[in-house]
This record gives sequence, C-alpha cells and structure tokens, in this order.
Amino acid sequence: MTAIVGYARTSTTEQIAGFEAQLEILSREGCTKVFQEQVSSVGDRPQLRACLDYLRDGDTLIVTKLDRLARDTRHLLEMVQTLTAKGVTLRILNMSIDTSTATGKLMLTMLGGIAEFEREMMLERQREGIAKAKAEGKYKGRKPVAMSQAEAIQQLASEGLTRAAIAQRLGVSERSVYRAMKA
Repeated sequence: MTAIVGYARTSTTEQIAGFEAQLEILSREGCTKVFQEQVSSVGDRPQLRACLDYLRDGDTLIVTKLDRLARDTRHLLEMVQTLTAKGVTLRILNMSIDTSTATGKLMLTMLGGIAEFEREMMLERQREGIAKAKAEGKYKGRKPVAMSQAEAIQQLASEGLTRAAIAQRLGVSERSVYRAMKA
C-alpha cells in the first residue's frame, strides 16, 4: 500500500502562520502522515530523517516549497537521489513539480540551480554591504555575548562546573566558555 507523506518545516517557532498554512495544504493534498519540525535547515532535522526512513517504494513525498526540504542544489540532488533509490516520488506544490515525470526531474534540477545562484548573489550583496558599512564605520558586528558574561563564566568555573554545564546554563557555546576562561 502506497502512502502520501508530507513534510513541513519552518526555521523558527515564531513562524506559526507559515507552519499552520503548510500543515493545512498538506492535509488538503491527502497526506496520510505528516512529519513536522521547526528548526533551521542547516541544523539537525530529526523529523526529516524520520520521514526519509518511513518512506517506502511507491510512496509520494509532498512539500509546499523547495526551501522547506533542501538547503542548496547539492542537498536537493542528494535528496532526490535518495528518494529515487527508494522508489519514492517528490512533489513540490508551489512549483508544480512532480519527479514521477522526466520533465519534473529536469525542472527540479534547473530550478534548484537557479535558487542556489540567487542565494549566492544575495550573500555576495550582503558581504558587499557589510564591507561598505565597515569602511564607513557603521558596522561593528554582533555584540560578543560570551565575553560580556566572562565574570559569570569565571565564577561558575570556580564553583567546579564543567565547560558544558556553564555553556548550557548561560546559553553560549563551550568554545565561547573556553575563550572567556582563557582571557
């Protein structure tokens, strides 16, 4: 028996409306099971892994938008290869792409390349803007959070807490704790 499976993702928990809209659309498309998570695409995505493990030959995976599934063209092509090897087709609703057809596969590859190109252009423009702002003395970078808590880090370390425990308690990385302790 084949299944229609959905995957919904937003980068943050604040994106409630977008998340609910995805779930509603996937339900309307007949998804019998929906894997959902609210995490960045660059971080660990346990529900995506679970979804990929769940899918079987003949199933269809549906996502509302390409960027909900893959972070770049390479990742997209890896996902499509994984799905194809399992005998699973992919449908991306906002692009009307269905990888059960040769045209759908071609369009997906081309659009993935274009999306990656646009992202690279956006990052280049961002770097140029930051360089200009720095040259004009308007850009200072983000405030060093851990170093502003150096005193608290030193205090907790003197109480015998590990770097991991200090990092967790203060909401900073272990590496930042290490640098603050060294300073």
